[in-house]
Amino acid sequence: MLHPASVHFAMVLPLVAATFGVVYLVIKTESMSKISSRLTLIAAIAMIGVWYTGNQAGPQIYEYLSEAGKHELLEHKELGLYLAIAMGIIAILKIIGCRMKKFALEALAVVLLLGVTATTFLQGKDGGEIVYNYGMPFKAYMIEDTLKEAAATAQKEEECDAQVEAYEDALDTIDSISEEVDTIYGNTPHDDNNE
Repeated sequence: MLHPASVHFAMVLPLVAATFGVVYLVIKTESMSKISSRLTLIAAIAMIGVWYTGNQAGPQIYEYLSEAGKHELLEHKELGLYLAIAMGIIAILKIIGCRMKKFALEALAVVLLLGVTATTFLQGKDGGEIVYNYGMPFKAYMIEDTLKEAAATAQKEEECDAQVEAYEDALDTIDSISEEVDTIYGNTPHDDNNE
């Protein structure tokens, strides 16, 4: 998954572009206008790239999330798209203002960039919640649900062999869940033969 590695660019680059944009608003030199415009364009490209990688990663974990996690992921995806579009528009405004030497247009772009940068930090907070509140523990929740189902099935059975089989099926399901999760996160599956 490229999204976890690339998301930091979408957090830092708009902040850097906004910082140089504010410096341009203060000193108003042509060279600073060009630097801040180019940084805004780079930040927009990064934001679009991060949205794309998130769009690829989302379906891989969607089924493993709780209902609240799924809802949070869909909101995160939607806001990511809006941020990518906004950054693209801001970059266009900034570049047009720079080329036409229109300070007011560049100032508007910088103010909008500050708003998008603040929203990007909120988006990062939401992404962290998906990972730490819904993403990391989802494996444990799935294992817990599997064991509860096995216990309910075992209680309905009268024969010991059928009860044992319910728990053996649960263990097979848990192994399958672990393998799928490890594959998604790129972890090396645990090998019982190495113990």
